[in-house]
Amino acid sequence: MGFNTFSSGDTAADRRASFAETLAHLGDAAGAVEALNSALELSPDWAAGWYRLGEYHEATGEADLALAAWRKAMRLDPSDPFGAAMKCDLIARADPITDRMPAAFIETLFDQYAPRFEKSLREGLGYRAPELIAEELARTDLRHTNAALDLGCGTGLMGVLLRPITARLVGYDLSAAMLSEAQEKGCYDRLDKCDITELALIGPSYDLIVAADVFNYIGALEQVIGWCADALVPEGRLCFTVEAGDAPVRLMASRRFTHSQNYITDLLAQADFAPPKITEAPIRQDRGEDVMGLIVFATPAPRPAPLRDDDRNEVMA
Repeated sequence: MGFNTFSSGDTAADRRASFAETLAHLGDAAGAVEALNSALELSPDWAAGWYRLGEYHEATGEADLALAAWRKAMRLDPSDPFGAAMKCDLIARADPITDRMPAAFIETLFDQYAPRFEKSLREGLGYRAPELIAEELARTDLRHTNAALDLGCGTGLMGVLLRPITARLVGYDLSAAMLSEAQEKGCYDRLDKCDITELALIGPSYDLIVAADVFNYIGALEQVIGWCADALVPEGRLCFTVEAGDAPVRLMASRRFTHSQNYITDLLAQADFAPPKITEAPIRQDRGEDVMGLIVFATPAPRPAPLRDDDRNEVMA
């Protein structure tokens, strides 16, 4: 996240913070701490400055001071657009503050990232979650749906692949800048800006719900999977990817979450899905190494047919 995007509102403090940033880039984290502390003396309520100070303390190995700075940033701005809560969790490794990325952090991150998002993913990270989902859908012989929802649609990479198989395509995302990029592709019938972890229940509406490389930003998936179960028609399909992990849910240094196959299977069962089909495959790369993901395909469990009058009489007899 570009630190210089967040001005303190005080020109002198910003100049000192800019000098601190230069020192940090030169490898002088201790000097950066000193320079930024002087900036915060001029602007003590600058949440972004306190967040950055925590990063400098982290670089010098001063974990307690880093935690104190990040907690100060959260007190000043509880929406946590910098992801300070997750940084605290990663250092403390006890009593987690958050089980999902703060919505303000995701929105801020992807609003900044949108113009270079696709190039970075494709050329730098070998990202292929949309193609893996499309291949899985093709193997299920899915040829057409009346309505499909692209959860966390981003710039529309998944939408381009869904458009040929659906009469109506809707996309949800938290970042206005990402939605603007998706709009340019012209493949969606509707795009809505919303937090997919806080969706209102809508009842059966979609034949297909897809979430490509989205749930790794959420962590605990109970609420969103429950929403998907409610929003699917009885014979609908849910397909999504997660990053594979050995713990049910784990926050990684990347501030993304991994999920275990057992967690996913148990969660889908609790939400009244039939046993899912889960395939493991590389979904992207990180520093030249494959990041393994789970491609999950699930359908609602068959519901018992309603009792006929004769059956009810027999049960009551």
